[in-house]
Amino acid sequence: MGKAMFKSLRSEIDATMQRDPAARSRLEVVLCYPGFQAIMLYRLSSACWRRGWHLIGRWISAVGRILTGIEIHPGATIGDRFFIDHGMGVVVGETAEIGEDVTLYQGVTLGGVSPSVDSDSQRNTKRHPTLLDGVIVGSGAQVLGPITVGRCARVGANAVVTKDVADCATVVGIPARAVQTQKAPEPAKAPFVAYGTPTGNIPDPVARALDGLLDEVQSLRARVNALEGGGADTGNGREPAGAGDERDDETSETAEGKC
Repeated sequence: MGKAMFKSLRSEIDATMQRDPAARSRLEVVLCYPGFQAIMLYRLSSACWRRGWHLIGRWISAVGRILTGIEIHPGATIGDRFFIDHGMGVVVGETAEIGEDVTLYQGVTLGGVSPSVDSDSQRNTKRHPTLLDGVIVGSGAQVLGPITVGRCARVGANAVVTKDVADCATVVGIPARAVQTQKAPEPAKAPFVAYGTPTGNIPDPVARALDGLLDEVQSLRARVNALEGGGADTGNGREPAGAGDERDDETSETAEGKC
């Protein structure tokens, strides 16, 4: 039991050092990283919660919130090697489920859609999201409702996610839209993307749609010009017979109508 606990503690520290280049030693992680401290307090509060000691579990969770600025409900389910970078303002709801090797940045909320609407009917029901293995959620992102974020998916900073996210997809924006989808690798082999936002040339879906519309408009304009040119051209570059006479008549009528 103690050996397994020590091994779990070591894996949490190693996960922090692997994902944060600022971490210089394991002792620094233990003493100075609020994300690591919040996870340790969560493990303790969760153990109390699952034994039916709900009040003690919530009290430990409240103490952890005061000390670290991170609020994790003891009823949440969190896998191994969970990493919270910086951490201030992170909120993890009661029925949230988090897999292994998941990373959250500051200001992330794993919350419900309408917690204040008929609260009694929502008790003991799934209200919060499920994050599968290898997910990265960028700072300020809000993942809301009983949705599933697939394996190795990336949620960009400040995105608002209210629908399921496919495996290995990258979603950004409000509401969140997929800008990139890849073949799902193993979580351990998936590339780490800081803040869940790739820095490469990622196409914007809105800009891509506008470019398609612009191409279509230009194509239609070219066809209209071709049709108009074909009807007005006599083959020698001159105007059709009578066109000049009609214009002269219009000019004279306009002149006569002026005061």
